[in-house]
Amino acid sequence: MPRQCDICQTARAIIRRPKTGQRICKECFFYVFETEVHHTIVDNRLFSRGDRIGIGASGGKDSTVLAYVMKTLNERYDYGLNLFLLSIDEGISGYRDDSLETVKRNQQQYELPLKIVSYEQLYGWSMDAIVETVGRKNNCTFCGVFRRQALDRGALMLDLDHIVTGHNADDIAETILMNVLRGDIPRLGRCTEISTT
Repeated sequence: MPRQCDICQTARAIIRRPKTGQRICKECFFYVFETEVHHTIVDNRLFSRGDRIGIGASGGKDSTVLAYVMKTLNERYDYGLNLFLLSIDEGISGYRDDSLETVKRNQQQYELPLKIVSYEQLYGWSMDAIVETVGRKNNCTFCGVFRRQALDRGALMLDLDHIVTGHNADDIAETILMNVLRGDIPRLGRCTEISTT
């Protein structure tokens, strides 16, 4: 027999939360998730009314959920934030095209301004051109450094106060593990902080 939601006691539970062990329905999951994000924002004083916030928008599920949640909570709790989608086009053939289309759909769906910044525009090179010149050996390192710098430059173009990025628990675990394996102890502390400079 299907188990009832531990919160509303009416709908069928569809998920068990590892954090609490609760079995909850879809609607209660959304409510709990959004409430936890709200409390994280408020308890850590992440933003101030009038702040200009850039949502790092890749077109993937993490950034799409982030855009939805930021828009929803900004309206529900009247944070008074000015939200923007900020997307980076690395210039990798067949990689970013579909996700940029998703970002454009998000822009229309959430009615948020969108700025797409390209490597070509910023550096005069696409990632494909960089790989053609330097080879494939360290291309992920180049791309990661360039993407972070592109986000920073996009923030300057939009006069942003903060950039928010969507990450899930697997992303954080991977970052911690990579830093442990590299022996990069100073970075370990920074990678788990809620806010970086």
